[in-house]
Formats: sequence, structure tokens, C-alpha cells
Amino acid sequence: MKLTKTFLTSALLAALIFSVQSTAWADTPEQQFQQGFEAANKGDYQTALKLLQPLAAQGHAKAQNSLGWMYSEGKGVKQDYAEAIKWYQKAIVQGNAKAQNNLGWAYYRGEGVKQDYAEAVKWFRKAAEQGLADAQNNLGWAYYRGEGVKQDYAEAIKWYQKAIVQGDAWAQNNLALMYENGRGVKQDYSEAVALYRKAAEQGNVKAQNNLGNMYNDGKGVKQDYAEAIKWYQKAAEQGDLWAQNKLGLIYSEGKGVKQDHVDAMKWYLKAAEQGDEDAEFALFKLVDMYVKGKGIKQDEDKMVKWFHKAAEQDHAIVQFVLGMLYLEGKYVKQDKDEAMKWLHKATKQGDAKFQFALGEIYFKGRGIEQNYSEALKWYQKSAEQGYADAQFSIGNMYHNGEGVKRDLSKAKEWFLKACDKGNKKACDTLKM
Repeated sequence: MKLTKTFLTSALLAALIFSVQSTAWADTPEQQFQQGFEAANKGDYQTALKLLQPLAAQGHAKAQNSLGWMYSEGKGVKQDYAEAIKWYQKAIVQGNAKAQNNLGWAYYRGEGVKQDYAEAVKWFRKAAEQGLADAQNNLGWAYYRGEGVKQDYAEAIKWYQKAIVQGDAWAQNNLALMYENGRGVKQDYSEAVALYRKAAEQGNVKAQNNLGNMYNDGKGVKQDYAEAIKWYQKAAEQGDLWAQNKLGLIYSEGKGVKQDHVDAMKWYLKAAEQGDEDAEFALFKLVDMYVKGKGIKQDEDKMVKWFHKAAEQDHAIVQFVLGMLYLEGKYVKQDKDEAMKWLHKATKQGDAKFQFALGEIYFKGRGIEQNYSEALKWYQKSAEQGYADAQFSIGNMYHNGEGVKRDLSKAKEWFLKACDKGNKKACDTLKM
């Protein structure tokens, strides 16, 4: 995200001299707050809650904001946006800039309140005028996008620069984006690279990915695939799906690195599991090519080891593919029991497409005995999640009386559901 919500600053963390050895209260409210802050930064939210909650109830503004943040994120408490807003508002009465920024974020995202960009801008501005870098960046982003205010690149740049003076990495990245694309400023790849680098070196994941792009494309720097990969890797390891997808492509094509399809599958998998459909498609395509031996130099042992390792880590995509390998005897000795073990592990994670695919295996008797009852069971699990192909398949079973008593009324009902979800076959069937 290019907007930033504020909990507490890293500068404050660096200044801490207190450590939480127990939940014992400190001598002063400020020391107690700092202990709560340190506990939260260590991921010990229960201790943080015990320290911050009483402070917030006593009117400590920073504790009120931090407690609001915990409710917003569901850290140490059940996520509750309304409760978060309540605590932000209490802190705002005392002029707390971070709470103002966080309330702005709530309005921007529509979390606990109706989404309202103008109201978000109002609170970003209040916090920005108090000098809060996060809010200055957020206000700049609002002007850049024209959300809640008239689009104004000059204003966006003004607020980004205020945040950059304070070293804000998101503002550095966002201003770099303007230089890269020539929006509000003369296009300047070198300046974009300089700003991306400053943000990337602070660990900003988007800047790392963007800097990787500049090296990959030779924009503002000499084209350098190794340097591009270095920055993509940093972003990918922080979970950036764009960088993960890019690394999958790089390893698949052997661009700047030794071609390694197993490493490609590893990165495509990481992106696919974050919902990147392009990465998921690329992963399946790569696996299919591997299985069929099309254009890929095969390293069977390496691939099978990777599949087992990833499957044992509960990656549903890999579990399903591994099940199919055992079912068809590809690179492993055919083993129906092992196949069904992995196929069922994948489907039990609740992904509708794998539930549908298992239904297809039972329906067609692919590698196992045909079983309409099991097919219908898995189609229904998938269909209940709105998966159109499964809905169409159930319609077909009722239409043809396969495993169920023929029922044209029920068939039509399922065809309508599938058609409403965009299934062309179902729509065409209804026209017949």
C-alpha cells in the first residue's frame, strides 16, 4: 500500500531503554507506555494489552491511539473497527496526530465507517499539519490520486517532500513514481532511481520491487539483471507478490540467472498463494510442461523432492499436483493411496477449484474407480462457494441422471446459478 497507518515510530523503538521482563507496571505512565510499545513490537500483544489498556482508560493519548490500532489490526484482541475508532477519537480530543492519521485511514478504507475520501483527507491534513510524516505521505497520495480532493500533482509533490525531509520511505517511493512516469515533474529516470534506492535501502518493499524494475529495464541505470534480481529477491522475501511473480519468470526463462524451473515454481507458488492468478496459471503451465517434458530439461529427482517438501508445508496447489503425479505415475511410482492422500489434503483446505477438480477425477474415473456419489459430494462443496464450473457439472448430473435421479427442474436451477457466475456452457445450455 502507498498509504500508511501509524502505530508508533521506529525512532521511538530505538530510543527505548526499558525491557519488559514481566507485566509489572513501570514507575511512570510514559515508561509503562514504552514497555507496552516494546512488547507490541516483539509481537507480545497480550503483554502490550495489559500495559496499554489501563493507561488508555486513564486518558493517556498515545496509549489510546495504540489501543485503537490493536483493535483495528486484531492484535491481542478480536478485530473491532468500531472499538478502534472509539479509541482514536479519544486520543484525537487531545490532539494526537497519529490517531488523526489512523482515523483518516479508517475513512479511506471504510473500516468501521462508511468510506469517505473527503473525510479521510480532512484527518490526514490535520495530522500532516502537525508534522506527522505518515500523514504527509497519505495526503500527498490523496492529491496524486484525486481522492477526496481535486487531483493536484504539485500539492502531492509538496506533501511528499515534507515527508521525505523526515526520511519517510513511502514518500520517497511515491515521489520516485512521479519522476519515473513524468507526472507533475519532468520525467527523470535517474532521479526516480535515486529515490527508489533511498526507500529500498530502508526496506520499503514496493521501492525494492520498483528499483528491481529499473535495473531490469535499464531505466536510469545500466541494465543489470543480477542487480534487478537482488532487489526483486529482497521484495519477494517480504511477501511482495509482484516481485515473486517476476522472479518466477526470471528463473523460468533463465534471464540473468541459470535457468531453474524448480526455483521458478517456488516463486510462482508464493505469488499464487497470495491470490495472483497470473502466477497460478504460470505455475500450472510450468508443471504441465515438466510432466509432459515439453521444452524443459528434466531433473526428476530435484522436482519430486521440491514437490514433497512444499506439499508437507501445506501448500494446497502443490499437494494437488503431487497427488496427480502419484495418480498418473509421473516421475514417481504410481500409487493410488498416496495420490488420494495428497488430493484430499489439498481439497480439505477449502479451495473451490481443487474441490471441483477432485469431483472431476471421481466423475471421470481418472486413475481410480468412477464414483458419481463422491463426484457429487465434491462438486457440491465447490458449488457452495460459488464455483461456476462445479455448479454446471451438478446441473449436468441432474440433466443426465448420472448418480442422481434425473430432475430437469434441479438441472435448470444449477445451470442458472452457473450462468449467473459467467459460465458460458451453462448459459448456452439454457438456450437449448
